[in-house]
Amino acid sequence: MALPLFDPFDPRYVADPHAYYARLREAAPVQRAAMPDGQSVWLSTRYADVEAAFADPRLVKDPRNACSPEQLARLPARPEAARYVRTNMLSRDPPDHTRLRRLVSKAFTPRMVEHLRPRVQAIADALLDAVAGRGEMDVIDEYAFPLPITVIAEMLGIPAADRDRFRAWSHAILAALPPMPAGPAAGAAADGLREFLEGRFEERRRAPADDLITGLLQAEEAGDRLSKEELQGMAYLLLVAGYETTANLIGNGTHALLVNPDQLAKLRADPALLPSAVEELVRFSPPGTTSTLRYAAEDVAVGGAVIPKGEMVIAVIAAANRDPARFPSPDTLDITRADNKHLSFGHGIHYCLGAPLARLEGEIALGTLLRRMPDLRLGVAPEAVTWRPHIVLRGLAKLPVPF
Repeated sequence: MALPLFDPFDPRYVADPHAYYARLREAAPVQRAAMPDGQSVWLSTRYADVEAAFADPRLVKDPRNACSPEQLARLPARPEAARYVRTNMLSRDPPDHTRLRRLVSKAFTPRMVEHLRPRVQAIADALLDAVAGRGEMDVIDEYAFPLPITVIAEMLGIPAADRDRFRAWSHAILAALPPMPAGPAAGAAADGLREFLEGRFEERRRAPADDLITGLLQAEEAGDRLSKEELQGMAYLLLVAGYETTANLIGNGTHALLVNPDQLAKLRADPALLPSAVEELVRFSPPGTTSTLRYAAEDVAVGGAVIPKGEMVIAVIAAANRDPARFPSPDTLDITRADNKHLSFGHGIHYCLGAPLARLEGEIALGTLLRRMPDLRLGVAPEAVTWRPHIVLRGLAKLPVPF
C-alpha cells in the first residue's frame, strides 16, 4: 500500500500546516509517510511523543550512528551545500555534540545575554528610526531580519556590512536541504560562504578580538580538536540559528498579534505581559515547524508504533504545541496562558542554546514596535500574507504594515 504523501511544499500545507497536523494527530499520531524525494519518514505529532523523542538517546542525529550500510547507501546524496549542516553540533551526537556545545555555551547563558539588552534595544530603535517617517514598512525585511542578524554578527565579529550577503547565502543553502532539490544557486552560496568564513578565521588568527570566532579558534588551539569543517559548521550554525529562527519569531509574532486584535490590545494595555506573550507567540506560531531529522539507532516504540532501526523520524513541533491533551484551547492565542511548556526550543541535549537570546530579542523587538507604532496594522488582507515554504522553518516572506 502506498504511503501517504508528506509534502511541505504543497501550497495548502504552506498556508496552514496546523490544520494538516491536527488531522494527523487525531487519526495517526505516529505516521509513516513518503516525502517528495521518495524517502519515507515517521511523523510524530503528539506532545508527549515529541517531548519523549527529543530526550530519547536511541533517536540520533547522525545516520552513521543508526543505519546499516545498505540503509546508508539508500539515503539521498546530500548536496555539497549541506556540508555546514553535517558538521555543526545540531547534527552530531555525543560525545562530539557535547564537545562542540561546550565551546559556545558560556556566551548564551541568561546572564551573558542580559548584558546585550542595551545593544539590542539600540538596534531596534535605529531600525524603526529609519522607517518612522514613511508611515509604512515591511516588518520582515526592515526589522525582523536585520535586528537579530546584526546582534549575532556583532557577537561573532562579522561586519554589519556583510549581513545581506550572508542572508542571501543562507537562504540558498537552507533551500537546498533534503528533501528540497539542490540547484546551482546552493552550490554557489556554499562556495561564497566558505570563502567568507575562511577569511574571517584568517583575520582572527592574525588579530584576535573579543568575539565568538576568536573564541572558537582559541578553543581549537587549546586542544578541543575542532576540524576546519567543524569550525565552519559551528560558525554557520551560530549565524543561522542566531538570526533565521529569531527573525521568524519576530515576524510570526507580529503577524499573530495583528490577526488577534484582542490579544494585541491586551499587550498594549499591559507591556508587563511581554515575557508571557513571547512564550505564547512561540507556542502558537513557532519559528520552526518540525525538528531536524533523527534516525532510530534501534527499533523504538513511539506512541503505539514501532519505528524500525535506521528509519528517519521527524518530531513535529507545531503539532505538539497545539495538542489539546497538553494545552487547553490550543488553537487560541492567549498571551496570559499559564503552564506554557511549549517545545519550540526543543528538549533534551539539543535544547536551543540560543533560547535566552531569542527571548530577549523577541521581547525587545515586539515591545519596541508596539510602543513606537501604536496604530500598527496589517497592510494586506489576512489571506494575502505569504509564507516561505520549508520543511523545518516557518516564516513570512513579507509582512507589510502601515502605521
